[in-house]
Amino acid sequence: MQRKNPLRNKTYFFSDAHLGIGTPREDQERELRLVRFLDFIRRDAEQIFIVGDLFDYWFEYKTVVPKKYFRLFAKIAEITEKGIRIYFIAGNHDFWIKDYFRTELGMEIHINPVEADIRGKRFFIHHGDGLLKGDTGYKILKRILRSKVNIFLFSLVHPDIAGRIARLSSQASRRYTSNRTYESKDMTDFAGKKILEGFDFVVMGHNHVPSLQKIGSGTYVNLGDWIYENTYAVFNGKKILLRKFSK
Repeated sequence: MQRKNPLRNKTYFFSDAHLGIGTPREDQERELRLVRFLDFIRRDAEQIFIVGDLFDYWFEYKTVVPKKYFRLFAKIAEITEKGIRIYFIAGNHDFWIKDYFRTELGMEIHINPVEADIRGKRFFIHHGDGLLKGDTGYKILKRILRSKVNIFLFSLVHPDIAGRIARLSSQASRRYTSNRTYESKDMTDFAGKKILEGFDFVVMGHNHVPSLQKIGSGTYVNLGDWIYENTYAVFNGKKILLRKFSK
């Protein structure tokens, strides 16, 4: 069993990199920025939470995965091999996940929100999708996309064709959730309810608007994104901070 390093005592959170959007050059720059970020935090990270939408589109076949992002995957594998735990909470753009990240990269995969005790504090960690009031259409779509039957049928489509279809779906999803002010209000209300239930911290992403708010006895953090903001949160055992990565 690998002994814990006492210098690694922080928990990091980030979300919404949406790898796959933009030009090939922009996408590669975003990937390399994430690699630099992981190198930066590995010095004192005890664990890392990726809170959804790491990809703009991800579909994992039995023997095929997208050929991009080998630099990021190699870095993740390197970090988990050092005993730093990485949790991946699937977002609405990347929940078609099977076992590749777990078996090859050593990440822990969660399709649903996570409740965690971190150094004596209660955390509720949720990508943030599906929280809009009256968001019935999205909730129905989510059930369709997560249906095992539909996933199997989609797996019969050639990966190149499937990728084009999925990218169109991702673009529609971004247009559908582009009303940030309304979305943020509903997510803040949801966070407040979780804090009333006894959680100390509620961490979400999804709406791409970084914020840290004190709500009652707890704190709500929205992680922003890695398309424009390059923001992340770090918990040091006492308080959570929202920061911007600029290296």
